[in-house]
Amino acid sequence: MPDSQLYLISPLEVGDDFPDRLDRALAAGEGLATAFQFRVKDIDQHEAARLAAPLQEICAAREVGFIVNDSVPLAKRLKADGVHLGQGDGDLREAREELGREMQIGVTCHASRHLAMEAGDAGADYVAFGAFFPSETKASDHRPDLDLIEWWSGLFEIPCVAIGGITPDNCGPLVKAGADFLAVSHAVWRGDEVAAVKAFAEVMA
Repeated sequence: MPDSQLYLISPLEVGDDFPDRLDRALAAGEGLATAFQFRVKDIDQHEAARLAAPLQEICAAREVGFIVNDSVPLAKRLKADGVHLGQGDGDLREAREELGREMQIGVTCHASRHLAMEAGDAGADYVAFGAFFPSETKASDHRPDLDLIEWWSGLFEIPCVAIGGITPDNCGPLVKAGADFLAVSHAVWRGDEVAAVKAFAEVMA
């Protein structure tokens, strides 16, 4: 298994042919793409659940973790593998109480050692740092340095995810610094998802 793995984040539009695209991307990245985050905005939970169903099935068939962004209630409803919480998405300990021990909970920690240590103490299963590069998907004022990844991976067992504008061209130093996962969205879905995943695989192998 490679040292770093891909953590795919959905585009906001996940209808139409997106399930086929996800299946192709996961097939191309077998053993490399091990997590998928379902990230939709401004739709009700019923519609979100409808859109999630085929994607969750694809992830289960390929043994890829299905993670819901932001919403503890939706993660619970879908019996997802995990939930990802931003800093404004509620208390991690409360989420743990509601979701149980089995569900993975990840936390956005921006460029902060303090937030990451707090998340670790509260029982996070992974922490996410970023944005490392300007992102097409989500604006961020936070720009962590590579030494944050080196520091975390040298001291803590909890996996860390690097996020933000990551492409096959710029991801090498993050892998070398010890990032357990590279979270990618635009770099994969903006064009040919199979070619993009294969390009990541070459750099990350």
